[in-house]
Amino acid sequence: MASHIPSPRCSATGIGALPHVDPETACRDVLAAFPEVPYIPVLPNRGLLEGIVFNDSGPLPGRVITEGRLFVDTVGDHTAAMEQIYMDFVEGNAAPYGAGEEYVSALYAMKQHPLDRTTMVKCQVTGPVTFGMQVVDEQKRPILYDETYADLLGKMLGLRARWFEQELRSMGAPETLVVLNEPYLASLGSSVVPVDAGTVQAQWEDIASMLDGGLGVHCCSNTDWNFVMDLDPAVLSLDAYANAREFLLYSDRMVRYMEEGGVVAWGIVPADQRVFVQETVESLTERFLAIRTTCADLMDVGVFDRQSMITPSCGIRFADEAGSREIMQAAATISRTMRKMMDA
Repeated sequence: MASHIPSPRCSATGIGALPHVDPETACRDVLAAFPEVPYIPVLPNRGLLEGIVFNDSGPLPGRVITEGRLFVDTVGDHTAAMEQIYMDFVEGNAAPYGAGEEYVSALYAMKQHPLDRTTMVKCQVTGPVTFGMQVVDEQKRPILYDETYADLLGKMLGLRARWFEQELRSMGAPETLVVLNEPYLASLGSSVVPVDAGTVQAQWEDIASMLDGGLGVHCCSNTDWNFVMDLDPAVLSLDAYANAREFLLYSDRMVRYMEEGGVVAWGIVPADQRVFVQETVESLTERFLAIRTTCADLMDVGVFDRQSMITPSCGIRFADEAGSREIMQAAATISRTMRKMMDA
């Protein structure tokens, strides 16, 4: 069962995508910015299969990719493939749920770098809500609304997460963190594109049951943060640059979450280069310190410092390579500033 992670003490790491097409360069840039907590970036500019959802779709029964779109063929008989996923889930057999270089090229590039001096290594898997809302059937109905597929997704993606965790362990990672990329959690409570909370809970429990290390969640939109924290993720990653005010409306639950060992990854550095260039490292540090000051009135500031991380707001898709390095380095600089303050 997934567990909490050691207190990160305002360490910095990244989120999801980078604009690179060369995985070796991407890994070197990640390790230069985040030597303590590196992450496995995804590189969607290399091709369709490295994009969100596509990169975790290999084991999906009935998968069809045509004209750059992914959907499922529900007319065919996929009973055998579905039953195999259930059998593998019961047995914890993650080997068939791995991904080749065409899906996660940076994972294979990162294998050329020693990770034994890191404190933790992070990767990301498409969350079942986002997967289930983006993938549709022939009638353009999200497969999350199909009871069979909704139940299957938590198990399939749980096995994918288990495979990633095992890969990171084999690379020398002392601690692991698998983060579910879940922008569609913004649909919780929506009357337009509703997401059933019970389904989300069941899918989360399926995935958590497959892991030994940390399981986190990233949502770059506003959502029902009480519900998300009640899932007890090891790390809750959010776009704090845009949504900190809304998140802090849940301050009572946030305090309890952090006091009980949960970590908030504050995405205080804009991942969009067009927004980032309007800020400075100093102005972004001031933004984070303002959040810290607000939280210090609600909780022991030492707990806040120990249970916080610093990240970009989301994956750095809308930047060039030089801009992505600047964004990552800004997060790293804020982290160093915080740690100097904590150690003073």
